[in-house]
Amino acid sequence: MNISPLHRLSAVLMLLCAACVVHAQAAASAVGTSDDAASSAPAPEPESRDWHSRFDRHDRAKGWRDHRGDDRHGNDLVSIGHDSQLANGKQADSVVSILGSSTNAGDAGDVVSILGDTRVTGPVRDSAVSVLGSTYIDSKIDGDAVAVMGNVELGPHAEVGGDVVAVFGTVRRDAAAIVHGGVHNVLVGNYGGVAWLRTWINHCLLYGRPLALAPGLGWAWGLALGFLAFYACLALLCRSAVTRCVQTFETQPGQTLLAAIIAMLLSPVLVVLLCVTVIGIAAVPFVVLALWCAGLFGKAVMLAWLGGRITGRPAAGPLGSPAFAVLVGGAVVLATYLVPVLGFLVYKLLGILGLGTVVYTLILSARARQAAKDNQGNRTGAAASSGGPAPSSNAASAGSSTAPAGTDAQTSAAPADAAAPPPGPPPGPPPTASAPPHVSASMPRAGFWIRMAALFLDVLLVGFAMSVLHHGFHFHLLMLAAYGAVMWKLRGSTVGGIVFDLKVVRMDGRDVGWETAIVRALGCFLSLAVAGLGFIWIAFDGANQAWHDKIAGTVVVRVPKGVPLV
Repeated sequence: MNISPLHRLSAVLMLLCAACVVHAQAAASAVGTSDDAASSAPAPEPESRDWHSRFDRHDRAKGWRDHRGDDRHGNDLVSIGHDSQLANGKQADSVVSILGSSTNAGDAGDVVSILGDTRVTGPVRDSAVSVLGSTYIDSKIDGDAVAVMGNVELGPHAEVGGDVVAVFGTVRRDAAAIVHGGVHNVLVGNYGGVAWLRTWINHCLLYGRPLALAPGLGWAWGLALGFLAFYACLALLCRSAVTRCVQTFETQPGQTLLAAIIAMLLSPVLVVLLCVTVIGIAAVPFVVLALWCAGLFGKAVMLAWLGGRITGRPAAGPLGSPAFAVLVGGAVVLATYLVPVLGFLVYKLLGILGLGTVVYTLILSARARQAAKDNQGNRTGAAASSGGPAPSSNAASAGSSTAPAGTDAQTSAAPADAAAPPPGPPPGPPPTASAPPHVSASMPRAGFWIRMAALFLDVLLVGFAMSVLHHGFHFHLLMLAAYGAVMWKLRGSTVGGIVFDLKVVRMDGRDVGWETAIVRALGCFLSLAVAGLGFIWIAFDGANQAWHDKIAGTVVVRVPKGVPLV
């Protein structure tokens, strides 16, 4: 029966599971259990090409070996991080290497290599497999010869009882080699081996660092130096943008870190939402590309900041260029990449802070452009309102110009005096200092931290009340929203707001009614739904509004001490 390539690939995964699970449990299995399994085994069945039957035969063969009284229970040769070698004349149930190569010159049950090469010159009772490596066979094996992202080579003494499968590789077969099954090439290619990847994993990844001083890592150093040159070119081409981002990070590090955290949390959420809408799937590649480009530019910014801190930023000359600062900062960072654990921490921290710096600088730029547009509109409106001539002055000038030559000047000025409005009443007494000012949206806005402190007090208050009533968390949220709506309508503030002199007012100056309070309370659930972004928005919004403030048309203002809130 012919087997499809997809079935072959699934069989490879099954074989790996069998090598890691079945043989790992061999040491814990009891002799009596294997005796019962051997005695109850069904009669031998005809040769079949079904993969499940092969695994059943493998298990029965293993049970038969245990039933023979073989004292090699759990006789597996397993290595992690280095090679496994079974010498000539030795026996093992399995020869397995993870992050290494497996060599069998003796008598093995099966031979498996993950991120390594498999070399078989002795008999194998089952299969020989390599994942991210090549497989060489020059002896008799009863099972299959498999290579995933590698090549399969059969020597002149090779005899394969099963199939020969190469996934993302090629099969090279000597003319004298014997294959009883089929030969399958799945997605033919030549990847030249993965010895370079094994070297990096052994010397870098397992130590938690991106770079190391070891043979075979020249490609990694070349890649790192290439990216450093790219960052320096970015600093040369975008000098003003890099300088502005560095200034943002230095002047507002807290907001930059907050922007980095939000960007990390919301990036996967944004991609998922775009995929859910189906229409937005087309925008996913552009969003991912934009985030990747922002991350690269952010790395250049952080290197420029670090280099500037070291060099002191000379005012002029080549040493004052951001590109020079990038090179200096890059040299320091490459040195930290050699330190175990610290290397990966520095790598990730630079990426996170760089992305946050770029995002927050874009937010500040958008704010500045919006403020410039608003100021331009205000100046245009003021000029339009004051540019028209006054009718009274025109009439006076017209009367004086058309008066006859012999007319008395006092007579000609009489109409102007008569047209002048009578003087107003004398000004009344100034208002007393005890009169409280009117609370309006023009007062100073409450910032993020003081609003969060007030909210924390309200949560504690409602939580204490609900703990006395023994209700659950979901009802707690509903009670918190109801408490806020009632307090906003009756007092314009909650208990936490009263403590910190905060008040909720409408943007149009009207009083907060029931409809506004209820809409604002329901909008709080939307602000909380997306990882609390609606509340965090207060820190970045120019009007210090949360999402529920924008929905309800309200703002939270700081009330002077003399204004009563109760």
